[in-house]
Amino acid sequence: MPDTTREIRLAARPQGEPKQSDFDLAEVPLPEPGSGEMLIRNSYVSVDPYMRGRMRDVKSYIPPFEVGKVLDGGAVGQVIASNDGPFEEGAWVQHLGGWREHAISDGTLAYRVAPAVAPISTSLGVLGMPGLTAYAGVTEVAPVAEGETVFVSAAAGAVGSTAGQIARLRGCRVVGSAGSQEKIDWLIGELGFDAAFNYKETPVRDALREHCPKGIDVYFDNVGADHLSAALARMRTFGRIALCGAVAQYNEEQPQPGPDNFLATLPRRLRIRGFIVFDHGDLMKPFLEEVGAAVGSGEIRYRETVVDGIENMPSAFIGLLCGENIGKMLVRVGPDPG
Repeated sequence: MPDTTREIRLAARPQGEPKQSDFDLAEVPLPEPGSGEMLIRNSYVSVDPYMRGRMRDVKSYIPPFEVGKVLDGGAVGQVIASNDGPFEEGAWVQHLGGWREHAISDGTLAYRVAPAVAPISTSLGVLGMPGLTAYAGVTEVAPVAEGETVFVSAAAGAVGSTAGQIARLRGCRVVGSAGSQEKIDWLIGELGFDAAFNYKETPVRDALREHCPKGIDVYFDNVGADHLSAALARMRTFGRIALCGAVAQYNEEQPQPGPDNFLATLPRRLRIRGFIVFDHGDLMKPFLEEVGAAVGSGEIRYRETVVDGIENMPSAFIGLLCGENIGKMLVRVGPDPG
């Protein structure tokens, strides 16, 4: 066992787009688990869009990251030492390990994963928080129904790709937006979306007019900005909008005005609901049963963009905000059970 381990700390609060200089790579002594704790050797660490908001020193639903401290986040790894901890040595667990190669955990918000059932990386993606977010959005926040038209923005990301496929399995017509032809081909050719368009080449309003000629029943919003405005213009009466994210605006230093057509919500009697996945933990069991089975059967497909080395976590995060990933963005920092 090594004497030291590495971690990524927030060096400065980003102004606009994050830069490499906003992060520090530190080497520290390998910690020892105290009573009731375990030491986990992380294999994969997650980078997620919501983390950009935590880099601001503002009050929100979750505390901001502290300058000089390790960034929190989901991780999955193997217990290599346990001091009467909740999981035995050798167990594989998903936990809030942060941007570290090794982490100490007392088991809070940690759960066992089974490498024989699915790759452990999926516990951070399609079978983890992003997948649960997608499931909550289309089953509870803005529930879809057979025969409806569902529009998903950032559809080639971890959340959007899963949300679109769940809606498709419920008999919906699904339209997605993404930022490259490779992503469009994946959405239509492999995931079974009925239509998809490149928002960098076609104005969103024009694309929705073409692909949703009868309007939109449910919009799963991961982008905000022009996507939200364009979707509002195409919503059908009694339509539902799940506000999951606004990645187009995460790097903005000043809040942007809301859509100029927001009053469309009134005559169309739209229901718009923002949501946070932490409020939907009660859905974890049905989510894992339904989506886990669909992943196992191949009815739901996924892709992961994996970057190697903890030193490359800042680059992976910056790339995530620029749309460089297809599916879930992960950083591999340790061994994988294979």
